[in-house]
Amino acid sequence: MYTIESINGGVCAAEGFYADGIHIGLKKEGAKDLAFIYSDTPCAIASVFTTNKMTAAPIRHFRTKGEFEGNFVLINSKNANAMTGPEGIKDIDDVLHALDAKFPQIQHPVMSSTGVIGVRLPKEKIIEGAMSFDLTSREGNNASEAIMTTDTFAKWISFEVKLEGGKSFRIGAMAKGAGMINPAMATMLCFITTDALVDKTTMQTILDTCTKTTFNAASVDGDTSTNDTVLLMANGQSGTFHHAAFSEVLESIMLFLAKEMVRDGEGATKLVTYKVTGAKGNREAEIAAKALSNSLLVKTALFGQDPNWGRIASTVGASGVECDEAHLSIWFDDVCVYRKGELLFDEKLEPLAAAVMQKNAFTIHCDIGLGEGGFTAYGCDLGHEYVKINADYRT
Repeated sequence: MYTIESINGGVCAAEGFYADGIHIGLKKEGAKDLAFIYSDTPCAIASVFTTNKMTAAPIRHFRTKGEFEGNFVLINSKNANAMTGPEGIKDIDDVLHALDAKFPQIQHPVMSSTGVIGVRLPKEKIIEGAMSFDLTSREGNNASEAIMTTDTFAKWISFEVKLEGGKSFRIGAMAKGAGMINPAMATMLCFITTDALVDKTTMQTILDTCTKTTFNAASVDGDTSTNDTVLLMANGQSGTFHHAAFSEVLESIMLFLAKEMVRDGEGATKLVTYKVTGAKGNREAEIAAKALSNSLLVKTALFGQDPNWGRIASTVGASGVECDEAHLSIWFDDVCVYRKGELLFDEKLEPLAAAVMQKNAFTIHCDIGLGEGGFTAYGCDLGHEYVKINADYRT
């Protein structure tokens, strides 16, 4: 038996973890733009990265390290260090070597970046700023702010798991993401810290499993970033571990952050859950659900608060999964607008469906009616503000 309690602290909630975020001049008006996470003992590290073939330098650099335990992550915003060639890797080496010289307690540091693609890392500013870090700081909120790009709010969460016999462990996380979000791993940055005593292999297996139904199920605009990163760090300082509890908490944390990123989608006004059931298999359900979360026609209907169920049906049909109109049923929350070939949408039903569309969050449920497969995806609407943000993002 175990209990799970929400606690404060974010990435600093677990024993032995420290973090902070500062302003070094990458962002305007004093906004924080450089963050660190530090553990005072080495950590096992599990990771998941982008499926984009144009992988950014920080990910390529991480992959050259082989098997290792580390205790420090440096994160900058405003610059992705992507499409920068061998120089991008060298810039990371220069930054991390400077950190090693300044802070001898740092072991096998890694770097993560987010921002504009195709611009060399401003390593002099980063090095100068990093030299001022206080590794005893527990300012997880500052770190959460520093990794933001077009995000409108910081995203963090933390829990304590209490086991029988008085033992416990903690796990906390922070993430950024609002645009360039597509379910092709985890289109964002996410950093998770825990003092649970768990080995890398076990942790990696759990992380991979949780990713499928959380970050891999989230979409804002259908674009996959070059820098997508999830790092899970465990320093073991609690001296305890519970597989079921750890799995449950990790999935809860990742699902919360995935939904927060969709809710904060650039210009988004609605968080929509796409629940697909009755498919021939789970993979078929996943394909249909993700097609709905990525459809521009569906997204614009959401923005206009138009209960255009025909776009839902059309998207399911176009996804390529086995389906037909005689078995399909569609709900907006608990309002059934189409049932197995029966046209239910009339003057009485439309206002009920429209009322659902006016909510900030709701569910669109499609029962394909052909099997036992199911999958749930998460998406948002698409409006004028998204175009405005991305039309001049680089400048």
